[in-house]
Amino acid sequence: MNVLILGSGGREHALAWKINQSHHCTQLFVAPGNPGIASIATCVSMGYHDFEAIKNFCVKMSIDVLVVGPEEPLVNGITDFMEDAKAKSGWKGFVVGPTKAAAQLEGSKAFSKRFMQRYGIPTAHYAEFTADNYAEAQAYIAQHTLPIVLKADGLAAGKGVVICSTHKEALECLNKMLLEQQFGAASSKVVIEEFLDGIEVSVFALTNGIDYQIIGHAKDYKRIGEGDTGLNTGGMGCVSPVPFMDDAFMEKINLEIVRPTINGIKTEGLVYNGFLFFGLINCNGLPKVIEYNCRMGDPETEVVLPMLETDLLSLFAAMDNGTLADANINFSSESFATIVAVSGGYPEEYKKGITINGIEQAAGIDNVEVFHAGTKYDDSGKIVTNGGRVLAITGKATNLPKAVALAQNALSDISFEGIYYRKDIGFEFYPVLR
Repeated sequence: MNVLILGSGGREHALAWKINQSHHCTQLFVAPGNPGIASIATCVSMGYHDFEAIKNFCVKMSIDVLVVGPEEPLVNGITDFMEDAKAKSGWKGFVVGPTKAAAQLEGSKAFSKRFMQRYGIPTAHYAEFTADNYAEAQAYIAQHTLPIVLKADGLAAGKGVVICSTHKEALECLNKMLLEQQFGAASSKVVIEEFLDGIEVSVFALTNGIDYQIIGHAKDYKRIGEGDTGLNTGGMGCVSPVPFMDDAFMEKINLEIVRPTINGIKTEGLVYNGFLFFGLINCNGLPKVIEYNCRMGDPETEVVLPMLETDLLSLFAAMDNGTLADANINFSSESFATIVAVSGGYPEEYKKGITINGIEQAAGIDNVEVFHAGTKYDDSGKIVTNGGRVLAITGKATNLPKAVALAQNALSDISFEGIYYRKDIGFEFYPVLR
């Protein structure tokens, strides 16, 4: 099969790394890709917003599978566009990703909350507001228990969720989102919900909208500072398997959340062929949904796919031909930990174009994978930083502390000006890591 992956981050590098291992893979392209991806696939200078160029490339190169990494093209309708192209251009492949209507599960917080409410899926109590009922939103905040969570309804590059510890802070946040349009159209509607206290975990499924297979889970660390302090980021690291995710808890998630979600998708006639990300929280043994994502997470993909031993392209084919329910899913018995190296100043202002040293040494360590998240080649051919999150280092070992130590050891070989990474990934499970 000829495969095209859209995207340029650590998630897409991990997808390319996994797909490249499949004996079904004939040619592998990634648009636009990055220097790490270039070592295992052909990078194509093409943006994932250019649907017409993507269609033309798929037709020209006889792409069998189009894998959409980021959420934005899915929310904007890339799957619908490519399905339409089948009739008009004769393209015969398929897209790994839901239609625009189904992608609202991620693209609109209000849509997803209403969906959960309709199907009895456990989640935080909430209300939604626009500028038209701003006074009602103020009154709702004033009587709400603390802390309180405000979410921009649409996509906000991972920055649209704010946890407020005082009513004053919440009112100021409401003003910025709704009246000052802090996140543009994404915050023209705001969801206000109760704060759920517990440990977060993400579960990942592959579905055709009728059948599904759970392909992994992970615990992500979003705060910039150790001990989960400071600003939220796109993700500073993750671990898998998560110690509390035993068979009983996983079955509870399956029966109360995953299965009702897939049944809801089917009932509403949503066309969904792709990954479904369940952002959950363990509230004293009760799983609740924080959010849905309509694609794989980053950096969770960097631990989930190394743990998944089943051929990913075979699963895509089963999803497309209706045999997904019969697929056998196998997982490694090892533990995996990813630590993300970021640019100094991230998640606020940071520099780009800084030379990175030591990648080859780190990548040469046994049971270590170096995934490029924000890198590029400079004019002289050197690999330099090109984002806030720069590299994701994944270690594999017999237990989580050893996996974390392995990733940290690999990171000690890597250097660039301003490099920062958390040294406590997995800290709440293993005090020895503190």
